[in-house]
Amino acid sequence: MKRQIHLLTLPQMPFFCFPESVGIYQNDPEHSVSRKAGAMNNFNIHYVASGKGYVEIDNIVHELRAGEAVLYFPMQQQRYYSSEDDPWDIRWFHFYGNGLQHYMVERGFHTSALWTIRQTDLYEQAHEALLQEAEKHRMLHPAHLSTLTYALISAFVEQAVALTGSKSNTSNSRILELLPLMQQEAVKPFSLEDWSGRLGVSSYYFCKLFRSVMEMTPMEFITRCRLQAAKQWLLERKETTVGQIAEEAGYPSVSYFNKRFMEHEGMTPTAYRRLYGIHKN
Repeated sequence: MKRQIHLLTLPQMPFFCFPESVGIYQNDPEHSVSRKAGAMNNFNIHYVASGKGYVEIDNIVHELRAGEAVLYFPMQQQRYYSSEDDPWDIRWFHFYGNGLQHYMVERGFHTSALWTIRQTDLYEQAHEALLQEAEKHRMLHPAHLSTLTYALISAFVEQAVALTGSKSNTSNSRILELLPLMQQEAVKPFSLEDWSGRLGVSSYYFCKLFRSVMEMTPMEFITRCRLQAAKQWLLERKETTVGQIAEEAGYPSVSYFNKRFMEHEGMTPTAYRRLYGIHKN
């Protein structure tokens, strides 16, 4: 099954980013692409939703499985193809725009061609939204196409982690598998020894792995999860005091909760409530 839309290339680009084409190939064991260097002057990302395929880089064949992707910069040589025995479900899009090269390089995406996506559902939803808009309206709403393209690029930038080898991939996967549970238990007292023990590694190695995958420490991740929950509760539980919410979010000290909230949000929890017309302290 193939769904694909190719769009006009805008000669005078008014947007930060715009799609050149977007599509999905499923159950196509003969899907194979080979492009010489300089043949294509846009970015493209090919993401594997299921099955598997292969990417050749510097004469080395890399296998891509579900949740993994290849990113090509403009003018790069490209060689990728589906597995014959387990054809991939490949979700792809080609895009271009003003300042994209600097944007991607600044975020380190020139350092690797191969990536894994942490939250695949977010990426797949963003891709489907772009594809549906292109299928339904083509070029009728260019500003909306640009917005959806940026949303998809942003999902990739936020969720992509470089693939650097089989041993590292396994370690990355083990950390990624823990994230939903860490988020669920974030408001409980945090124990580094407990989380490293669940992974079967030392606390030092757990922190090293976590930072390599998430670009933050485990405690920084827990803090973000706690504050995210607190922000939700501050608005939903209008009669609950800030002190009670702080304690439920894992901060027995209201002053420390206020300090952390201020660092991340630039205002106190009380001021945050007042933005939404809530005056409970």
